[in-house]
Amino acid sequence: MINPIVKTIELGDGRTITLETGKLAKQADGSVMLRMGNTMMLATVCAAKDANPGVDFMPLQVEYKEKYAAAGRFPGGFTKREGRASDYEILTCRLVDRALRPLFPDNYHAEVFVNIILYSADGIDMPDALAGLAASAALAVSDIPFNGPISEVRVARINGEFVVNPTFQQLAEADMDIMVAATYDNIMMVEGEMKEVSETELLEAMKVAHEAIKVHCKAQVELTEMVGKTVKREYNHEVHDEDLRKQVREACYDKVYAIAASGSNKHERHDAFAAIRDEFKAQLSEEELAEKGALIDRYYHDVEKEAMRRCILDEGKRLDGRKTTEIRPIWCEVDYLPGPHGSAVFTRGETQSLTSVTLGTKLDEKIIDDVLTHGKERFLLHYNFPPFSTGEARPQRGVGRREIGHGNLAHRALKGMIPTDFPYVVRVVSDILESNGSSSMATVCAGTLALMDAGVQIKKPVSGIAMGLIKNAGEDKYAVLSDILGDEDHLGDMDFKVTGTTEGITATQMDIKVDGLSFEILERALNQAREGRMHILGKITDTMSAPRADMKDHAPRIETMIIPKEFIGAVIGPGGKIIQGMQEETGTVITIEEINGTGRIEISGTNKQSIDNATRIIKGIVAVPEIGEVYKGKVRSVMPYGAFVEFLPGKDGLLHISEIDWKRLENVEEAGIKEGDEIEVKLLDIDPKTGKFKLSRKVLFPRPEKN
Repeated sequence: MINPIVKTIELGDGRTITLETGKLAKQADGSVMLRMGNTMMLATVCAAKDANPGVDFMPLQVEYKEKYAAAGRFPGGFTKREGRASDYEILTCRLVDRALRPLFPDNYHAEVFVNIILYSADGIDMPDALAGLAASAALAVSDIPFNGPISEVRVARINGEFVVNPTFQQLAEADMDIMVAATYDNIMMVEGEMKEVSETELLEAMKVAHEAIKVHCKAQVELTEMVGKTVKREYNHEVHDEDLRKQVREACYDKVYAIAASGSNKHERHDAFAAIRDEFKAQLSEEELAEKGALIDRYYHDVEKEAMRRCILDEGKRLDGRKTTEIRPIWCEVDYLPGPHGSAVFTRGETQSLTSVTLGTKLDEKIIDDVLTHGKERFLLHYNFPPFSTGEARPQRGVGRREIGHGNLAHRALKGMIPTDFPYVVRVVSDILESNGSSSMATVCAGTLALMDAGVQIKKPVSGIAMGLIKNAGEDKYAVLSDILGDEDHLGDMDFKVTGTTEGITATQMDIKVDGLSFEILERALNQAREGRMHILGKITDTMSAPRADMKDHAPRIETMIIPKEFIGAVIGPGGKIIQGMQEETGTVITIEEINGTGRIEISGTNKQSIDNATRIIKGIVAVPEIGEVYKGKVRSVMPYGAFVEFLPGKDGLLHISEIDWKRLENVEEAGIKEGDEIEVKLLDIDPKTGKFKLSRKVLFPRPEKN
């Protein structure tokens, strides 16, 4: 008989989370089934017994997968089974990975695999906010070394009140949506979007999240004790030579410090650093290098890190010579590419984005068919990071997780600025052509300019900045860095990206690599980020102060119409005959869908005349014939007793021979009327039984006087 161990977390709002271990996946190093309501996910963790030779980093891999069966659905496609990870699943993986990775011991290098699988969901509670807790709980019940536990929660602000882990329905009404990961003592990761909130409001939301996370962490500590896994496995993944470490530092530190303080550019600096390392290695024999080469590289990296950090903390000098609050030189250009509907180049220091905007119709919408999320996306943003942007000689193979994550951040930063009634589907593509830090923020800035260049009437321009932090353990001294370089991100303690308008923050993403970061430091970083954002925003508006008044000549034109629901079928016609005929006749693209009990029609074309023609036809179809109205119609057929005239699209009436002219006619041809002619007629009557229309032409002429 299996007796699983269960820990229950009371959330304080009537909901509970249970963590169950010892029942499923017992061969994994750690496994936990998390349940909240009808949402259930299994998290497992497995670690290799030892590190692979030569590995000096943390080889962690996190996978998150949602089973379609969890929601009682079949997957799409021909195979009817789950395939490659969706963007949503990849973004959830990244949220968990970024929270866990910094908390493994620095000298632990064994491969670790975390798998989180959603097995049940009711569409009420949001599973992505529970994945971090499930993964941490699996580590907590294992013997894998980990300086946790952590948890993640979503905080939304709804009608001015903060709600922890809101439902799907609640989140739809929120003006702030952030995910926060933390240990019991420290914030580790923040990511989210918001509708122009202040720095103070964002900090308040983070504090609310941390209080909820503390409850989760305490429960995991108790679960660890219940399972008896308080003692973790022993390991020895690093062998050190303290004498060699000392030699490297004494021989290289002053030279490295001089380079760090010289204010050189990226490639010059890297070459200079490499030359110092090679000079030290040149003193050793081939046998010594074979034995100690890897250790020298590691110790030299530590020297680089220390020199860069001390130079900033002690002298206020950064690697490229800037002050801590200084932004790199910026230049921008719009309308650089003639083919796209909008384009811009944004260059800040050694980071450059070439961004294009394409405007499309409803047929270009992205269809979302995830396990729990279904719908259509009308604003798309894609971020590409080719190897040549950093001077790397390697092939580019597909879109990586990093590119999806960076693109998502820029997407969240800009999407709230697209007008709600904008009829176009918008695709923004950012290609990073040079990179030395903050390429996702360059994407936001270039995206703003490209949208304005395309004539998209965005509500406000958006700018973005990446902030960094240097803070040594045990020291009160610290430095907050504006517009960080790639090396400052790599060798520093924080990467804090903030985007926003003049009115407030629209998106943020933060990763912290140091313990004991106070909210006071975070507040200073946010306020310093605002100053930087405003500076960058000034450069953007100097280049282009407002969107173009109109789209470019080669952009598609779109008009929208709202028609009564009952006319949708008439516009489409049997088998689509009517709508296809209209598109062929006018050269337009016409789409129609039912929204909120009405029919919404989009008509797109290359010129105004074709759109006007399609609009006129549709208005004719949905128009209700009125007795006494005069219409311009086309003669469809001629009979001995009169002519049938199409006076509205799809509506024919009989123009009897006696109603053609005041004088008596022997035949219709005598009046000069033939098939295909356009004539004006008046609707005299509608037969109440048959619905047939009686037309007259003669009543439009003066009645001749009788002799």
